[in-house]
Amino acid sequence: MLETPWLQKTGYLLNAAAAGWDLDDLQEQRVALPQCRVFFDFDNTISSFDVLDSLIEHFAIDGQWRVLEQRWVAGEIGSKECLRGQLRSLRATREQLVDYLATIRIDPYFKRILDVLKAQGVHPLIVSDSFSFLIETILKHHDVHGVRILANRLRIQGDRLIPSFPYENPACCSCAHCKTSHLRNEDSLGKVLVYVGDGRSDYCASMQAHVVFAKDSLAEHLEQKGKKFIGYSNLQDVYEALKGLNHG
Repeated sequence: MLETPWLQKTGYLLNAAAAGWDLDDLQEQRVALPQCRVFFDFDNTISSFDVLDSLIEHFAIDGQWRVLEQRWVAGEIGSKECLRGQLRSLRATREQLVDYLATIRIDPYFKRILDVLKAQGVHPLIVSDSFSFLIETILKHHDVHGVRILANRLRIQGDRLIPSFPYENPACCSCAHCKTSHLRNEDSLGKVLVYVGDGRSDYCASMQAHVVFAKDSLAEHLEQKGKKFIGYSNLQDVYEALKGLNHG
């Protein structure tokens, strides 16, 4: 457990996660980065747009993926069913995927955030409902190494993409990847949980975090739920906030 007395009170941390903290709360509680465990979504968070959607649109041989996307957004199907169906419509070799992913930019402040976290001994995690192969390829192209990635998996046979879902929750059909499970595991005990995301796949996990940086539909969701969050437009906002916790 951490030395700070208020952090030793599990009940206090649970209540804090339920209500959420904003920047004023962080300053009041004197939270410092070494007390934190930090999670990042990838699409439209580290990347500036939804890479998976753009890849599907680029390589799809028919329009069935759009129908599945609309059903997922409407809550009629979970992301696992959506992704399985969408990938059936894709035709792309490994080489074609790598060439396409080399064109994807990431937010330049992500590297700066990694430097700040590393200096404080904090090891962030990327939790994504996309696929680890895609994320690893993009980060490698930008010379980002050593960040733990928890995501769905992809096997490539010729020009067919075959998904698997090692982090699904059989009791829940909503998400292909249960991000919440990573915030609830033993590595998170006694930590201030910080989550950075933007969309539907972040809804459940963000409710378990003490500090949520949110934009787009995630911000709308948290506002509806009455949970505090820190709004951001890009990772520069997150960088400035986390840098301020160096001497919390």
